Amino acid sequence: MLYSKVSPAEKRRALRDMLTPGAARQFPGAFNPLSARLIEEKNFDGVYISGAVLANDLGLPDIGLTTLPEVANRAGQIARMTDLPALVDADTGFGEPMNLARTIQELEHAGLAGMHIEDQILPKRCGHLDGKTVVDTATMTQRIAAAADARIDENFLIMARTDIRGIDGLDAAVDRVKAMVDAGADAIFPEAMKDLTEFETITNAVDVPVLANMTEFGKSELFTRQQLADVGVAMIIYPVTLLRSAMGAAERVLDTIVADGTQNASVDQMLTRARLYELVAYEDYNAFDSGIFNFEVPGLDVQANAENL
Repeated sequence: MLYSKVSPAEKRRALRDMLTPGAARQFPGAFNPLSARLIEEKNFDGVYISGAVLANDLGLPDIGLTTLPEVANRAGQIARMTDLPALVDADTGFGEPMNLARTIQELEHAGLAGMHIEDQILPKRCGHLDGKTVVDTATMTQRIAAAADARIDENFLIMARTDIRGIDGLDAAVDRVKAMVDAGADAIFPEAMKDLTEFETITNAVDVPVLANMTEFGKSELFTRQQLADVGVAMIIYPVTLLRSAMGAAERVLDTIVADGTQNASVDQMLTRARLYELVAYEDYNAFDSGIFNFEVPGLDVQANAENL
């Protein structure tokens, strides 16, 4: 009911504790607060908040058009809805090191457990597209140092992402991630690794947790959790999976309405009213006013549904 009673500080400690080499903790990407609650209900380890999803939700491409207030506000809305730790994509940090310092504190105050920043040059693009450019190592390490110095809670996770693999190759990526760790990065996000051997090269090169991005239609094969665990990956994200699935379903039902003049043929594929009310904990609000939920909903048996999860 309402929001999580687990404090941001507790979530940050939980995130730190779970990210060990080979743990392969799974963080699906939430595209709104309710999807974060669903991720928790399905017993995932945490919630990821993608910069691409935040941009696309506003009808924008993922090229760095979103602002810090937009990201902090929406990420905070998502983070407060779940007991799980939430990691947010902060793109290039919204400016120079001074701006990045503010970014860290805004995201902390919004209740996030951690964030990642990347080494691309604006206008940035999806890490699995060609034609990217990155800053030099000195500029990126300045960003990381500013982020680490600015945080208020020492457990707030600073993750550094590099896109250099697709530009200068794997050896350059190894050099870059080592420099990032030396600058204060708590974890590493090597973008667009080609295969499991490349992931293993990165995990062997650093002594901090490494993330694997399992995005659809990208440069990497969609490896299983076990495959990634076997090469030492600590965390797996599925950044746009739920948004793509939801928008695909929305497009299909709109096509049905156009074709049939009614949505009737699609109703059996929809989330039921009962299930939706269960997700938003509608009945629990009777604790405030017994007149809020005083009606029957076909198929809604909260206790029985919970036992079947």
